[in-house]
Amino acid sequence: MMFLQYAVWGVWLPYLANYLMGKTAQGGLGFTGAQVGWILGLAASIGAVSAPFLAGQIADRFINAEKYLALLLIGGGIVKFITASVHDYHTFILLSIIYSVLYMPTLALTNSIAFAHLDNPEKQFPAVRVWGTIGWIIASNAFPLLWLQSNLHLAILPPFIAGTDKPNATALWADCLRVAGILAVIYGLWAAFALPPTPPTKSRQNPFAFAKAFALLKHPGFLVVTLVSLPIAMIHQVYFIRTGPFIESLGFAVAHVGPILSIGQLSEIFFLVILGFLLARLGYKWTLALGCLAYAMRFALFAITTPDIKWLMPAATILHGLCYGCFFAGAFIYVDRVATPDIRNSAQTVFGIIILGIGPVLAGLYNQWLDKLQIPTPLGPTFDYRTFWFIQSAVAAASMLVLLALFKPGLNTIDGTPDP
Repeated sequence: MMFLQYAVWGVWLPYLANYLMGKTAQGGLGFTGAQVGWILGLAASIGAVSAPFLAGQIADRFINAEKYLALLLIGGGIVKFITASVHDYHTFILLSIIYSVLYMPTLALTNSIAFAHLDNPEKQFPAVRVWGTIGWIIASNAFPLLWLQSNLHLAILPPFIAGTDKPNATALWADCLRVAGILAVIYGLWAAFALPPTPPTKSRQNPFAFAKAFALLKHPGFLVVTLVSLPIAMIHQVYFIRTGPFIESLGFAVAHVGPILSIGQLSEIFFLVILGFLLARLGYKWTLALGCLAYAMRFALFAITTPDIKWLMPAATILHGLCYGCFFAGAFIYVDRVATPDIRNSAQTVFGIIILGIGPVLAGLYNQWLDKLQIPTPLGPTFDYRTFWFIQSAVAAASMLVLLALFKPGLNTIDGTPDP
């Protein structure tokens, strides 16, 4: 289940920006960086905000979780497949929002299904969840290396869908949306019949119960972590928007975008495994600061990468595991630590809405401003990646300094026990 859940995501996300920003003469859609930012940012935001109600309330009260998961996946898969044939910006962003509203709840549903059927979730869940990362890695590598680098698409898809372009042509990048849609439908059918029954719990929780957890913002530690998480979530989102085209600008084939980014996914597995050790040795403050520092270092290394030393970019991608593991995973664990048992679920919902809902909106605004970073060339203006990555690095470094200055060890948690 976890393998397929994240494989559906990994097939299309690394390549979408290349397709959307590709030149129309070559089969791309010719969208601006700002438009791509809104497609990914606004869609993710609306999906994240609606997910707690769609995932929790409906599955808790009206339908088995595995059946509801199947319905959302099949509906989302159909929408994603249709999106591949859309060339208009407004229609594309509308379908992206609909897809996000359908897909985002499935992330929580798969977690709920796993927790419901594991004997010891605290010990067993990490080993289950890691298969999601493996699914992402394999899907993001298999699509370009087996599909774009061969004539497989011509053999399988009818001509009016596949076209006659050579492998790696920009027009073929839309296939990532079609493949993701087909995979989602297959996964949905499998989920409906193969996953164990997970009946409704008849929960009486208010669909807006997360509102009570906003009181956590009165807690100094939670407030500081939340404030620092917003700019980090913003630059994290823009990383996925701009990195694909950046990799291509260095001279790599677009088919190598997924494999290069999957280096970070592999390192993520390692750092998630040792996260408990880091938290025990460093505490939350320094673990979160280490995550911010890793963001700053990775983006600084990107900034000094040129086509002559393009190997530096894949090497720096190794830091992704440190970025995500120490900061985001560490922050979610901190939220669980700082909240009392009766509001832990609501606290996670609040924090998730803040970084997955507000963060992408900030990313859309920020990414729109970044379009101003242009360098004039004989062939026309080109995006100034060097300045962009240095700005990203500066935001991460500033976030780290704010965290170190304001996060005070020994602050009391809500229930009065000391923070680590």
